[in-house]
Parts: sequence; C-alpha cells; structure tokens
Amino acid sequence: MPRAIRASRLSGLLASVVLLAVAAVGCGDSGSGSSSSGAKGSDSSSAAGAFPVTLGHKYGSTTIESEPKRIVTVGLTDQDAVLALGKVPVGTTEWLGGYQGAIGPWAEDKLGGAAAPTVLTGTGTGPQVEKIAALKPDLILAVYSGLTKAQYESLSKFAPVVAQPKAYNDYGVPWQQQTEEIGKALGKGTEAKTLVSGVEDKFAAARKANPAFAGATAVMATPYEGTFVYGSQDTRSRILSGLGFTLPKDLDKVIGDTFGANISKERFDLLDQDVAVWIVPDLTTAVTKLHSDKIYSDLNVVKQGREVFIQETGDYGNAVSLSTVLSLPYVIDRLVPQLTAAVDGKTGTEVEQPAS
Repeated sequence: MPRAIRASRLSGLLASVVLLAVAAVGCGDSGSGSSSSGAKGSDSSSAAGAFPVTLGHKYGSTTIESEPKRIVTVGLTDQDAVLALGKVPVGTTEWLGGYQGAIGPWAEDKLGGAAAPTVLTGTGTGPQVEKIAALKPDLILAVYSGLTKAQYESLSKFAPVVAQPKAYNDYGVPWQQQTEEIGKALGKGTEAKTLVSGVEDKFAAARKANPAFAGATAVMATPYEGTFVYGSQDTRSRILSGLGFTLPKDLDKVIGDTFGANISKERFDLLDQDVAVWIVPDLTTAVTKLHSDKIYSDLNVVKQGREVFIQETGDYGNAVSLSTVLSLPYVIDRLVPQLTAAVDGKTGTEVEQPAS
C-alpha cells in the first residue's frame, strides 16, 4: 500500500475492534490514569488551571480531569503535536514505517534523551486494544484518525479518548486545529497557538517571497490504482492552499465527501493546472509510466514542464504525508523551490529535487 495514501486504507482497517477483556486490564475512571510519566520535562506550571478540560469531537465530548502523563497516539500523525508541546508519548501508531518510535527526523530532537515510544502496528482489526491498555495511558489521542464509534467506546473504557473533530472528514482535520486540540488536551493551549503561529508565519513568508503562487492553480495527486487526487480537506492539498495556490474548482465535487479519490481519464482536466504535484513510489519508472499515458502527456502541465515530483518513501515524502506542525517547516524548505521553478513561466526550467 502506498504510504502517501495509506490513511484511505487504514480507515478500512479501523473498521472493527475485538473487544478484549479491557476491564480486566485495570481501567477505572476514564478521567484518571497511571501517574508514572512518559513525558519529557513536563512543565506542570504551564498546565496549572487548565484542567479539567472538555473537548468536543465526532462522538460527543471527552473530559480530561488532570494533566496527562502517559499519552498514547492512535491518530496517525498526532505524535508530532505532542512532541512539539514538550511531551513524549508512551505509545504511537505506525503509519509510514522506518522510524524508531514512529518519530521522523524533523521531530527527533524533541525526544530530548527520552526513550522512543512503543510503536503499535495495525493488524486489520483496528487499534491494538490490549497493547494500548498495557501501556496504562491516561490519555488516548485519535485526532488525525478514522476511529469508529465502537473503537472509541472500547478505548474509552480505560482512558479518556479525544477522537477526530466532527466538522471534518476522517483524516481531514487541519494541522492547525490538530495542534490546538492536542494543546488543550495537554493543558498547553497557549503554547499550541504559538506553535501554529510560527508555522503560519513560515507559510506567509513563502507567499510573500513568491507572488506568482497567488492565483495560480495546483493539484496534489499520486498514481495509486490509477490516478488518485487529494481533495481540499486533505492535509497535502492544504500545503498548496497555505502557499497561496488555488485548488481546481470542481475538485471536491468530483471526489465526493472524502479526503481524496481515484479519478477517471475523462477527468484528467483536474490535473491540468498551473502546477501538478505528484507523490510517486520512485522518481524514475513511476514518472516514465505517467508520461507514457497519451492523455496525460498531452496536457499542458506536462508539455510546459510544470510538474513537481516527490518520492513518497523518503523523508521528504513522509513529511509531506504527515503535514504536521513539526514536519511542515521541513516540507516548505524543500517544496517551495520546486514550485517556484514550476510556475516561473519558462518551459525550460528544470524542477530539481531537494539536495536532502
């Protein structure tokens, strides 16, 4: 399964939970938890007065009675916001693979010498309930997720669970809200807003330095089971919007009420934008295969050299797929020069790959 769209399939994998003797794991009240710490230098003073806090989500609301010490992230990218806010989860959920503790290089320094989290892997039956319970969490975060109601209720038996927001599609929460919701859950709402502002400032600086982005159209796609295009509620498309680009007008109408979908060749007009950003398995054969399609290769975006290619399995591609408060600065530094070359109006300009 391509890492760039694995969330679309994980929503299926999260379709059922085996209800395993959860109560026997020693759950108690959902607002309490083990007092042993999985956090790095927890700043309790910053959380003073922040609890109890109640957060709304897709399945109602969850109250967190006191500052959490043992945090498990079921949301596929939630660990980055936790780390950015000065805490280290005791458990994370595998998505991209290849990183100890599911912590990418853009976030490693946030461990601060603490042990890497235990990584939970998908089994096809949903979150690993017994393994999560064994970590004795006092907070479970599933903000960037496709958690089902049954899974939410199961996990809530032994710790408070913050599920995905009701206002967005599954896996559709913006990185800003993800960070701020997790900040509230950790008693660090002010710090979360500051982090968000810092990354938004980086987006703003990129827009100011590249006025050609404003009004230009762009689309994000991947060659998965044909041609998969990301919608406006996907974190990857939001990178383009954040840089000032406009997404195709009919994009969400075509893909429906989801973060992305496969399109037919009859709708390849969605790809013919001022720039097309492709997340591909590799930068050689995958690109050659794309260009061998006569319908696609006849589009102006191809003939005028306005494509950007990102290898999905490298650090850069992984950072794009995560699109978190920690990975986005890493992405902006690499993607902006590629986009600048793609929209400079010169067909001979090569869109180069980042040096690292």
